[in-house]
Amino acid sequence: MPQPDSRPDPAAGAPLALWAAAALMALSGAWAWLSRGAPDLGLALLAGAGAAAWAARRFRPARAHAREVSPAPRAQDPEDRAEARLAAVLDASPDPLLVVSAREPDDLTGLRIERANAAARTLFRPAATPVLLVSVLRDPEVLSALDEALFGGVEGRCAFTSGAAQERVFQALARPLEPEADGLRRAVLLFRDETDLRRAERTRADFLANASHELRTPLASLSGFIETLRGHARDDREAQDRFLGIMQNQAERMGRLIDDLLSLSRIELNEHVAPQGRVDLALAAADVADALSPQAARRGVRIETDLAGAGQTVVGGDRDQLVQVIQNLTDNAVKYAPEGGAVRLTVRGPVDRDAALAPVLAEAARLTLVNPDACPGSYAVVQVRDEGPGLEREHLPRLAERFYRVEGQKSGERPGTGLGLSIVKHIVNRHRGVLSVESAPGRGTVFTVLVPAGLPVTELSQ
Repeated sequence: MPQPDSRPDPAAGAPLALWAAAALMALSGAWAWLSRGAPDLGLALLAGAGAAAWAARRFRPARAHAREVSPAPRAQDPEDRAEARLAAVLDASPDPLLVVSAREPDDLTGLRIERANAAARTLFRPAATPVLLVSVLRDPEVLSALDEALFGGVEGRCAFTSGAAQERVFQALARPLEPEADGLRRAVLLFRDETDLRRAERTRADFLANASHELRTPLASLSGFIETLRGHARDDREAQDRFLGIMQNQAERMGRLIDDLLSLSRIELNEHVAPQGRVDLALAAADVADALSPQAARRGVRIETDLAGAGQTVVGGDRDQLVQVIQNLTDNAVKYAPEGGAVRLTVRGPVDRDAALAPVLAEAARLTLVNPDACPGSYAVVQVRDEGPGLEREHLPRLAERFYRVEGQKSGERPGTGLGLSIVKHIVNRHRGVLSVESAPGRGTVFTVLVPAGLPVTELSQ
């Protein structure tokens, strides 16, 4: 029986030697080139390094070659490689891009999407390509701009707003391509995201309008009391103390109003951006209950908690914002609860949507104020219930509006700014959650917040 040849193969070390030579020449060439002392020599050494590396990759020892039994992989078609490179380039663009074709003008059923990059697939969610354009996009202005590009040969522009819960604003640009010999026409439809710019403009305008309107009343009150103190109440010590107390309350209200306006502006500005981080809602609710207990005790109100165990209500989101949601809802409940009453703060999960939104108050009016585009399988639930005066059905749709107040209801010695529920609405919307309310006159109000459980919002938004 022949014995295997154990002698070292002199060719086996050839590739290693070639790689070593390539590395040495590359380092020497780089030094010569960078030092500017011998640039020609540097180029020659670099070229030699490339040749040595190529030879090392191509070298196959005869004995090793004899042992290879697997067939060589089939070379990829040049057209396939070009197509893959083009797809990779288009998918790298952050702006949604469509290539649309048509043959006849004003024929909506003839408009077809031939290609869509990754951003466009995320925005419009086409089943596949090619696909009818009107199955995913029906905006009249965009279709008109596209028709001009296809059959007028001119560039078209228009504004486009996505109809999702997290509204996004785009500048749509339609640009014609060279028509085919058989009459087929194509155009590129590009959507440039201008959401941040438009939100910033709207936020500045809203802030100025709201601040000027809402600050007018406390400023007028302060001005009137100052005039009174400088006039006939100058020597009235009792009146001075009373007026100064009122002025302090008005100044504190202006401070709270400015803080809430700034907070709401920041939240609205980033509402379309999925938050980062992980939050245990049960632990956040415990912190809120501890913080508000002294205020509730002064009003003679108890805060009763029913919180899930650690780790059962972990969600993806911004902890500060979710704490603000729980705090605003609990603070409102404490304000409207009667003396000797209770506020019940419950956190549980994970549960499905139907179970989470099961009625709490029998024969009460119910309304969903925030509803997400996508519905995951399970949610973590935060529920705040008070024993206050309750609300009539007609008030529910407007509860999350800025500065909306229910006539005839008092919120105690520390009135709010009218922005708390609006802040809650925008935070819940940013977290792709659900906000619902149910209320019955004389039996209190229940606010329920659902946050997708166990799934980062960044993944849910995809």
